[in-house]
Amino acid sequence: MAEPIVKIRELTKLYSQGEIQVTALDRITLDIAAGEFLALMGPSGSGKSTLLHIIAGVDRPTSGQCLVQGVDVTKLNESQLADWRNQNVGFIFQTFNLIPVLTAAENVELPLLLTRLSRTQRRKQVETALEVVGLADRAKHLPRQLSGGQEQRVAIARALVTDPALIVADEPTGNLDSHSAQEVLSALQALRKDAGKTIIMVTHDPKAAAFGTRQIHLEKGELSQ
Repeated sequence: MAEPIVKIRELTKLYSQGEIQVTALDRITLDIAAGEFLALMGPSGSGKSTLLHIIAGVDRPTSGQCLVQGVDVTKLNESQLADWRNQNVGFIFQTFNLIPVLTAAENVELPLLLTRLSRTQRRKQVETALEVVGLADRAKHLPRQLSGGQEQRVAIARALVTDPALIVADEPTGNLDSHSAQEVLSALQALRKDAGKTIIMVTHDPKAAAFGTRQIHLEKGELSQ
């Protein structure tokens, strides 16, 4: 058996709310295989976004281990974590987070500005990423000239452009109508099948979760398979 791309052991996250301590994650143990499309489900406040953020190196656990490609992200300092995220993780959010005054291509190029690639190399990677999501012909359009589904596909291209091993998506269809949601989920599915990407998606929508290769449920910070 190949080593899992994500290996989580006894992961716990506590928050303080005034005098009260809230358990967001309670000793989670989970393996995620490379090339899996995992749907993380659960009601609001179940800890699914917290788990996603820890895997992506955006949040830190109170205790436990989270290894991604053999690196324990909980042990990295802030600057190591920023470098690691930039090279290994692509983010897709519920709100597309596109910059309105930049074209689709310029939005997709943003993560590459932190690399040492030449302008020509950056442009080539941007073209490839937009092709993958079926938007090569919209490269010069501004976000306001695109549909919601197209905007989210631009966001997927931006997540892809650095060629990360792992793509994390937090309610990526939450702001979309059903047709646009279908477009976005099909694009994610194709990334797994054609590019071998590992995708972890938080969703509360069973229809969206059905696009994944596996679904797991969180309830009050605990896994219920």
